[in-house]
Amino acid sequence: MADFSELQEKLSGIREQVRAGLQELKDSRSVYEYRKNVMDGKTGLVGALMRETGKLPKEDRAEYGKLVNRLKDWVSEQFDTMDEKLKKAEMELRYAAEDIDVTLPAKKHAAGYLHPVTKVTNEIIDIFSAMGFEIYEGTEIEKDYYNFTALNTPQDHPARDMQDTFYLTDEFLLRTQTSAGQIHVMEKKKPPIKILSPGKVFRSDDDATHSPMFTQMEGLVVDKGITLGDLQGMLDVLVEKMFGEGTRTRLRPSYFPFTEPSVEVDVSCFECQGKGCRLCKGTGWIEVLGAGVVNNKVLEGCGIDTELYSGFAFGIGLERIAMLKYGFNNIKLLFESDLRVLDQISD
Repeated sequence: MADFSELQEKLSGIREQVRAGLQELKDSRSVYEYRKNVMDGKTGLVGALMRETGKLPKEDRAEYGKLVNRLKDWVSEQFDTMDEKLKKAEMELRYAAEDIDVTLPAKKHAAGYLHPVTKVTNEIIDIFSAMGFEIYEGTEIEKDYYNFTALNTPQDHPARDMQDTFYLTDEFLLRTQTSAGQIHVMEKKKPPIKILSPGKVFRSDDDATHSPMFTQMEGLVVDKGITLGDLQGMLDVLVEKMFGEGTRTRLRPSYFPFTEPSVEVDVSCFECQGKGCRLCKGTGWIEVLGAGVVNNKVLEGCGIDTELYSGFAFGIGLERIAMLKYGFNNIKLLFESDLRVLDQISD
C-alpha cells in the first residue's frame, strides 16, 4: 500500500523537474518532444501518476486524483506558454533572415533565348507558312515501307544497309528522313498539297559535320503544272529571307530515288557575296539542301494521277543551316549546350 505523503512529495518533485526542463528548451520542436515525454499516458512522468491511485487507501484516492489533475493542468499551461514564446522567437529570427533591403541594387539574371536549331526551325516555318504551307509532324519510329519502299528506294540501295539505318525490327526503324511524311500526307489528302514536315531523323553517321541524330525539314508541293522552276523560285525566296537580300540559288544535277530530275541546291556565299572565301572554300557557293521533282512512281503509289498533277520536294538539314547562319564549324557544339557557345547567339 502506497503512502499518500510520499506521493505528494513525488508530485512536487515532478513539478520542479518540469519547470527546470522547460528552461533548457531551445525551440518549439523540443517543446513538442518534451511534452510527449512528460504527458504521455503510458510512459510520461505525469501520465503514469494515475496508475498509483490503486495503491492508496480508498479514503485518499479522491484527494490524490485532484492533485494529479491540478498538476496536469499546470504542466499543460507551462508547455503552452513556453511553446508560444519559442515560436514567437523563431518567427522573429525568420523575419530577420528574410529581411530585404529595397535600396540595394537588384540581382541581375542572364536572359535566356532559343536554341540555334529551334530559331532556324521557327524562321523557316514562318517563311513557308507565309507561302501557304501547312505543318505535318510524323513519327520518329517509321515503317520500312514509308521510309524506303514508298519513296522508290530499291531493296539493294545502300541507305537500307544496317550500317546506315537504325532498325528496330524487320518492319520498323528510326526514320532516316522526314520524306516519309510526304507519303502519309499524299495517302490521306488529294492535291493541291503544300506541306512542311520538320522533325528528328536518325542515321549511323558521326563526325564534325554529321550526327547520328539531327533535325530535317521536308517540303512537298503537289498541284497542276508544278515544275522545277517553281522549286527554284520558292527556294530563292527562302534563301533571301534566311541569309540576306541578293542571295541566290544554283541547281546541280543529282540523284534521289524519290525525285526525277533531282538536284543539289547551292546558295551564293552570303559571307563574300560569291567572290570566294574560307566559308565557301573559294567557290562562291555553299551546298544547303537536296530537292527535285517528285518521281511519278511515288505519286502513283499514293493514288495521284500523274497526267493531271506533278510536284516538287526538298529536304533541309536544319543543323547545317544553323551552322552556316551562326558560324559553327562542328555540329556537336549544337548538342552540348555549352553556354560559352550559346551566349554568342542572341539575335
